[in-house]
Formats: sequence, structure tokens, C-alpha cells
Amino acid sequence: MSYIHYLRPCSAAMALCCVYPYAYAADTHTAPTKLFDPLVVTSVKPDQTPLRFVTDPKQPRQPLPASDGSDYLSTIAGFSAIRNGGSNGDPIFRGMFGSRLAILANNSYMPGACPSRMDNPTSYISPQNFDELEVIKGPQTVLWGPGASAGTIRFDRKAPVFAEGQPVQFDGSFTGGSWGRNDQSADLAVGNSQYYARITANNSHSQDYEDGNGDKVPSKWKKWNTDVAVGVTPNEDTRIELSAGAGDGEARYAGRGMDGVKFKRQSVALRFEQENINDNWHKIEAQLYYNYADHDMDNFSLREFNPSGGMMMPMTSNVDRATWGGRLATQFSLSSEVKLDVGLDTQHSRHRARRGMLNTHRDKPRVKDAQFENTGVFSELRWQATDTQEIIAGMRVDFASVKDYRDTSPTHNQRRTDTLYSGFLRLEQKLSDATSFYAGLGHVQRMPDYWELFSPNMGTPGSKNAFDSIKPEKTTQVDIGLQHKADAVDIWASAYVGHVQDFILFNYRPGGMMGSMSQVSNVNARIFGGELGVEYALSSAWKLGTTVAYSWGKNTTDHQALPQIPPLETRLSLGYESGKWSAGALWRIVSKQSRYALNQGNVVGKDFGPSGGFSTLALHTAYQANKNLSFSVGVDNVFNRTYSEHLNLAGNAGFGYASNTSINNPGRTLWATMRVTF
Repeated sequence: MSYIHYLRPCSAAMALCCVYPYAYAADTHTAPTKLFDPLVVTSVKPDQTPLRFVTDPKQPRQPLPASDGSDYLSTIAGFSAIRNGGSNGDPIFRGMFGSRLAILANNSYMPGACPSRMDNPTSYISPQNFDELEVIKGPQTVLWGPGASAGTIRFDRKAPVFAEGQPVQFDGSFTGGSWGRNDQSADLAVGNSQYYARITANNSHSQDYEDGNGDKVPSKWKKWNTDVAVGVTPNEDTRIELSAGAGDGEARYAGRGMDGVKFKRQSVALRFEQENINDNWHKIEAQLYYNYADHDMDNFSLREFNPSGGMMMPMTSNVDRATWGGRLATQFSLSSEVKLDVGLDTQHSRHRARRGMLNTHRDKPRVKDAQFENTGVFSELRWQATDTQEIIAGMRVDFASVKDYRDTSPTHNQRRTDTLYSGFLRLEQKLSDATSFYAGLGHVQRMPDYWELFSPNMGTPGSKNAFDSIKPEKTTQVDIGLQHKADAVDIWASAYVGHVQDFILFNYRPGGMMGSMSQVSNVNARIFGGELGVEYALSSAWKLGTTVAYSWGKNTTDHQALPQIPPLETRLSLGYESGKWSAGALWRIVSKQSRYALNQGNVVGKDFGPSGGFSTLALHTAYQANKNLSFSVGVDNVFNRTYSEHLNLAGNAGFGYASNTSINNPGRTLWATMRVTF
């Protein structure tokens, strides 16, 4: 499937559990006659191979249309989220968390500032403001920055393409739902073949939701984002774009001792692209960017202060993080069969903090506590060895440094520097017209991030702190996959097995202001798992689909389970599409998780016991009134089940939760979306 073009009107259709579906003729044993866009997304399929997913995040999705990047990623097999309220969950892919996932918005990094990742990178991403979401599984690319051992995630906006006599393009939607859910989004572009101006904006809000028992879960949130871009396209191969954006919001968290009362974002970027320079020089890309996050937390603005929540008095904390970066990449041909991408990228990140009682922190100066720098050089080669065989290889070297500016730290003014090496080799083989296969070996060395070096209370035994003791993480992983497309059936599968040397692990023990102390250490780990998707066309109108995802991890140093690993998950769907109407059912089945590591985890969450299995049913229908207007309605958790995900945080005692009681997911939820495009 090719990239989804900007603002393409959607046709009458729906998405099934595992793929963007095809419309088939009455005889299901003939080839598909057209490819149609889903009106409602329940999951996405791999593009080209099971290694790479590309989808349109503007599409309404089920469950309830996404509030942030993590929410949308959960429609992709293998992804989970650490839920701590109603929005801003932290994404996990194949049980891997944090900076093991490279998350980019318009090819730039915005890592967030909260020491507990309350404002993780996906919390600043509103999916409907982007044209394309790309996911590359595992350490199988080196093009998009350092440390991507688990995968690479890219939310991107494309340059608008205007038809003759149509200088205006618009894509807007309105969503309403249970618990006061209210979303509006608009994407307006004006231009021609020589220039364009574009504005994307969204406003989103929800009150506290109720679980299946009718109990209120503190989870209300609101957020807005606005981005403006102006571009010059003197010819079809050239693009120069200047963009700027801002946003803000707030969120109440049942699973935290403080809430987020400010999520201020500021972004500026300059982007240049030139393609088809000559027969051998295919393209050059250059970008400069600046992203700034200003994040306020407190324990009284969005909740009634309660000292049992972990703090004996009303407290505030304000952190900010500024990230500057750039990227220069070019692609050329070494021969008619060999293409080579080479380039470099760099980022510089400064973190500051100020704290106080009530709102007294606003009278204090911001104090820098950490500074990160990384410059990487990379090359990726594609060799079309035969008509049916392609070999892809890449190598990357990163020069990383971090400095500790904390006045009270035993490593004050000390700097760490590391040279880190990453690379991969992959074979892609076309076995027949209907079947393809890939196998790749990748290795990534990852510098510990801010949350691993500065958030823990302690480092390894005998060390000064985490900054002094934690080693870079080194992941070596094999990825394999298979895809088979026949007349009425589409099957894909991907699997992985890996060894992680010096895996960075958090241990929690009683004590400290928040009731626990965190200690971070390095262990060795073994991981494996995979994803499977099957779609079968029952007839020209009916389609059946399923996906299965499984992850497994073992701490081989301590001979026990690796923590924060999601359980086996299966999704079954049945869909109907005819004319302007479509409808579908999605049945999600999640197994119990009996493998856990008590009081171990990451900077956000820990394992506090086994979890039970559950299943939920969701229904939707959609109507394409005309080429410009569509409607979709749905109900999630139809039977109002009371359930909690294995990765959900424990509820905070300040809201009356008992110790180690995980927060429940929403009960029955109704929603409706109207979308207008022209």
C-alpha cells in the first residue's frame, strides 16, 4: 500500500481488526477490485511487510477516537499503554518502554520534562493533526535517531497537493461521547503548485469516566494544539517549509500523587526537501527544529488535597525541557541495483526544575539540573540482488554526552560520554507472487535517558547514584516475518527473539516522600514474542479478521520474569460494507498475566501482582453521506464489564484507593463522529 495522500476523502468502508480491508467482487476467489479507506479504524495492517505499518491517524478509530499518540498506537498489534488516568498513557511495544521507542513528530524529538513521564512524548501528539503514522518494528532502521531498540514511531505531515482550480482543502471532525467527551479538529490548507499555507488545530475535553461498577475514576482532562506551516514548492521535487506550533492542557490522574495542570508546548521547525536531483542523486533532506515543554504539577488544583495521597502538604513542581536538533540526509545510487542513504542528526536537550508549596514556585528561578547532547552519523544501503531478493543493511554511530548540574548531587558537574554503535542486516525475499518473507539481525546500544539517570533515588549498591552507575543498554535481536496475500485471505506474521545486555531495571521499596524509594540497576534479559494477523473475505460485503500479540521477557541475571510485560491479546472482528453503509464488531480478549516481578518495573509503573483476564465487545456503524461528509457511531465495552489492564497504575490513596489496587478501565462508552472533507 502506498503512502496515504494528504486530505484524501474517505470512501464508504470500514476497518477490520487486523488490516485496511479490500473490497471484493461477488466471487471472493477473484482478485480485489479496489482498495478503499476505512471509515472506522479498529487496527492497522503492515504496509509491504509485517515489519512496517503505515496508517492515516485522521480516521475515526475504535475504541473511542484517540486522545493522544499512545491511545492511537494501541490499535496496532503489539502495543499497550500504562494507564494512569483518562489520557496521556505511556506506550509500550512488545513489553519495551520509554526511550527504547524512538518517537518523532514531524521528524523531531520532544522528550517531555516530568521526572515520572507524566508528559511523555505521545502526550503532546494529537493524532488527527497528522497525515501519516509509520511504525517500524525492532532495530531494523538507523535513519531516525539513537536508541530505537524496540521500534521507531513517526507521526508526520505531508506537503498538500492541490488539484487544478481547487486552492482550498479542508478536513474537519467533531466527536462527542460519554463522560463529556468533546473533540473538535480542523485542518485547512490554501495554496497552489507554487506555495501553500496550512493550519491544523484541535480541542479535546473529557470529564472523569466511570468503570463497569459505576464508580468514578479520577481521569478528566483537556488539551488543545495549533500548528501553522507555510511552504514554497517551486516545482514538484522541491519543498521549503517553515512551521510553528503551540499547545496546552491539563489532566487528572487516579494513579498518581500529583496531577498535570500545565502541558505547554512550543515548536518551531525549518524543513527542506529536494528530490530527483540527477540520475544518481535521488534526494536530500535538511531540517532544524526547536521544541519546548513547560509542565506544571500539583496535588490540589484538580483534586481536593489529601495528605494520604503521599504528600503531607500542598505541593507544586514546575519542570521544563528545551530540545534543539537537526538532521541532514541524502540518498543516491551506487548502481542501478544499489541505493545508499547517508546522513547525520543531532540533538541538544536542557532540563530545568523549580518546586515549592502551593504556587510559590513561580517566584523562584528555574534551575538547570541536566543537559543531554547526541550527534549521530548513519548510513543505510538497499541492494536489489535479484528480482525477488533485496538486502538492506545499516550502521549508526552516536556520540552521546550528559552532564549532571544538580547542586545536591554527589556527581554535581560531572559529565558522562559514550560512543554507541548500532546496526542491522536484513533479507527480504519474495517467495511467490502472493508470499514474501524477511529476516533481520539488529543491534542497538542505547544511552540511559533522563528518567533512568536522574529520576531514581538510588543507583546500584555501592555507587554514588544512578548517574554514576548505570551502563548503556545493548540489545541484539532477530526479527522475522511472513506475508501471504491470496484471493480472499491475507495473512501476516512477525516474530522476534533478543538478548538485552545491561537492561535498565527499576526496583521499588518502602520509604521516601511518596511512600517508596526507587533503585535502578543493570541486568541481562532475554525477550521473544510476535504478532499474527489474518483476514478472510466471507463474501463481497462481509469480512472476518483477527490479530494476536504475545510478549515474553526474562531477567536472566536474577532468573525471574521481566516486569511490565503485557499478556497475550487477541482481537476478533466481523465487518460489513455495502454501498454507503458499513458496520463492524470488535471482540478483544486479553489473557491473565501470571508472570510478574513484584515491585519491579520502570520509572512510571511496577508489577504488584498477577492480573486477571478479560474480554470486551465494541460495535460501530458508519455512513458516507457523500464524498465530503461521513458519520460514524460506536459503543465500546458493550456489556459494561469491570476490568483493569495488567499495566494500569495502582490508584492513589488520596482518591481512596487501597494499596496496590489498579485503576479500572472505562465502562460502557458511547461515541459519535462527523467528518467533513473537501
